[in-house]
Amino acid sequence: QVQLVESGGGLVQAGGSLRLSCAASASIFSFNAMGWYRQAPGKQRELVASLSNGDSTIYADSVKGRSTISRDIAKNTVSLQMNSLKPEDTAVYYCNAHKLAPYAIHYWGKGTLVTVSS
Repeated sequence: QVQLVESGGGLVQAGGSLRLSCAASASIFSFNAMGWYRQAPGKQRELVASLSNGDSTIYADSVKGRSTISRDIAKNTVSLQMNSLKPEDTAVYYCNAHKLAPYAIHYWGKGTLVTVSS
């Protein structure tokens, strides 16, 4: 069973920065893509950023220009650097990894809380 463990969440003031990391129990290249989702209170979980094995990236419009997703092959981690944080970035952030073959499957971490104070 694949395990994803997030770290790096916490309390930060508006305008500050945080770096979230996701450590995987399997090679990050065994997945077609890895990414970060977030869920704010009372809202649906939404994609924040994703990174494919082919280095394609997708960012939510709300974080574009403020966030960067990257991988560290040596550490087998995927990270999300978030800058110029806003109170509306407050949410639980989840690491996600998915495979498409032999069948589609998604793996999720337990989440890390990011709180941005105004």
